[in-house]
Amino acid sequence: MPTQAPFVIVGAGLAGAKAAETLREEGFDGPVVLVGAEPERPYERPPLSKQYLLGRADRDNAFVHDAGWYAEHDVELRTGVRATRLDPAAHRLTLDTGEELSYARVLLATGASARRLPVPGADLDGVRYLRTLADADRLVTDLTGGGRRVVVVGAGWIGLEVAAAARSHGNTVTVVEPQPTPLHAVLGAEMGRVFARLHRDHGVELLTDTVVREIRGSGGRVTSVVTDGHAGLPADLVVIGVGVVPDSQVAAAAGLEVDNGVVVDEALRSSAPDVYAAGDVASAFHPHHGRHVRVEHWANALNQGPAAARSMLGQEVAYDRVPYFFTDQYELGMEYSGLAGPGDTVVCRGDPDDGAFIAFWTADGRVTAGMNVNVWDVTAPIQQLIRSRRQVQPARLADPDTPLELLAG
Repeated sequence: MPTQAPFVIVGAGLAGAKAAETLREEGFDGPVVLVGAEPERPYERPPLSKQYLLGRADRDNAFVHDAGWYAEHDVELRTGVRATRLDPAAHRLTLDTGEELSYARVLLATGASARRLPVPGADLDGVRYLRTLADADRLVTDLTGGGRRVVVVGAGWIGLEVAAAARSHGNTVTVVEPQPTPLHAVLGAEMGRVFARLHRDHGVELLTDTVVREIRGSGGRVTSVVTDGHAGLPADLVVIGVGVVPDSQVAAAAGLEVDNGVVVDEALRSSAPDVYAAGDVASAFHPHHGRHVRVEHWANALNQGPAAARSMLGQEVAYDRVPYFFTDQYELGMEYSGLAGPGDTVVCRGDPDDGAFIAFWTADGRVTAGMNVNVWDVTAPIQQLIRSRRQVQPARLADPDTPLELLAG
């Protein structure tokens, strides 16, 4: 009898590892191959910019499974190997080793790569990005001990978390951001100012409406950062956090529909038969939002990988989880649920100046997103409120005496 073709998972990150786990949990007993470009076994990314970078957690805490889990569950883990070509018609995957794998079904969970900053000097020694465990290892060494002048380019989530970690290690930190506030595209100006104040209160020099033009160095090592308003910000270390780019090149070359990631339906099926996508690389149709959405956060990889595995097994799947994200910076802990639009109205329950509050984004009287800052155990009702699409009066949203569960019905 012919050997059964395996289910192949391309991308050994959180989404890929959880997909492999789910295949086994759901009773699939055929061969499973998990291919990862990095030398490490699958790990989670949030600790890289949070507890591990702060020096408060061991790197081993980041791994999804124990080292022996893959062999124990008959999952063939291939690390340090990159997929170079996908042939959907022949159901074959080519690796950079020259090997060709036949597959019954394949999941693309290739994630994303750090967006490079296209300015002169960006290749100097001392210029860092934070995307991989190896990046985090190097940054921990760079930041520990303090006393360095650190310039962070980009006031997004990664940039701000790196800035907080750098300050906690006793470094001098400058953050350069082209938008009027940190997190401007995600949170808007009003909530962006909350994070601006937070970092300035902790001694960060925050330069908004400022664009980096060049990184300068001496002897191949970074020494300063030139902006449109500064001749040279002194720098011993430059950390660039200007977003990520989905790793969809193999999918595009194979003729799959690609538009800001691999385009998939609500069941995470791509435009090619037996090819699925999940995690950072997937632009998935979201039934609640009625459009394709690509979510780069941890919770999406955690839940979308298993959903893709069930879809590969022929189960009925409609991935419609509310997007979720969390961050920890200094004494601020925050959870964000939903997907706000640029024109949405912000309603606050509590005073942002007091350090504990909930912000709601609304459109047509309906809640599109919610952010709880130093307020806990409210994610479930906030997500229920978003899902309900109920119109809610702003005064009731703002009233701390009105239970969120009541508003969500």
